[in-house]
Amino acid sequence: MRFLVDECTGSSVAEWLRSQGHDVFSVYEEARGMNDDNVLQKAFTENWILITNDKDFGEKIYRDGCPHRGVIFMRLENERAANKIETLRRLLESYAERLPEQYVVVTDNRVRFASS
Repeated sequence: MRFLVDECTGSSVAEWLRSQGHDVFSVYEEARGMNDDNVLQKAFTENWILITNDKDFGEKIYRDGCPHRGVIFMRLENERAANKIETLRRLLESYAERLPEQYVVVTDNRVRFASS
C-alpha cells in the first residue's frame, strides 16, 4: 500500500511501514514544515493514504470538502511511536482492504470508518 505519513506522526512509523513492504512518503523526513493543505493535496494527487494524528485534516475534509484517497486519523492517548506502530499493525492486519478512499478514526480500542 501507499502511505503518506504526516510530520506529527513521526519517522518511526514511516520506517516500520517501509519494513513491512509499503511505499511510504514521510513528511518528517522528506518535506518537513509542509503545510496541511499541501500535505492533503499531495496525498490526493499522488494516491497516498494519509496517516496522521492531526485533527485538522478531518475539518478540511468534512467542513471544506477537500478530496482524499484515504485518511487514517490516529486518536491515541499514548502517542509514543511503539503504540502508534502497534495500533497500525492491528489496523492493517484486520482492515487493510477497506482503507483506500475511507476516513478511518483509530483509537486505543476502536476503529471507526466515517463516510466522507
